[in-house]
Amino acid sequence: MRSAAPGDVPHVARFIGELARYERLEHQLDVDEGRLCEHLFGERPACAALLAEIDGAPVGFALYFTNYSTFRTRPCLYLEDLFVAPEHRGAGAGLALLRALAAEAVRRGCPRLDWAVLDWNESAIGFYEKRGAKLLHDWRVCRLDGDALLRMAGGG
Repeated sequence: MRSAAPGDVPHVARFIGELARYERLEHQLDVDEGRLCEHLFGERPACAALLAEIDGAPVGFALYFTNYSTFRTRPCLYLEDLFVAPEHRGAGAGLALLRALAAEAVRRGCPRLDWAVLDWNESAIGFYEKRGAKLLHDWRVCRLDGDALLRMAGGG
């Protein structure tokens, strides 16, 4: 387990593509390695990533960023993506990524670590619940994108 470095951007981009295929969201994919590198390692990073390795080869990743709890008036961490290549699942890489991210949240003094999981992804839900995560059934994710985002911004 280690933090991603600039030379790892192709691995992270590949894992993002594999995750999109797994989640049946490949039609939404618009990965640009230059943008990804800038957002991970530029002057003002927007996110960070961890890589899981087996025998020195990357097998999975976790991408995360800081968000904020107004109720706790403290920064928190948000796990955007956690993915382990199918052929390496069950070897502990996913758990190692989740533990490393939880340790980072604790190190930073964050009161919580949040993420979303697709409702059909029973194996991921079981994995997270087994580790003590709670599904928040009374919350729904909201999103503005594309034309709706432009209209809301007054541009269309």
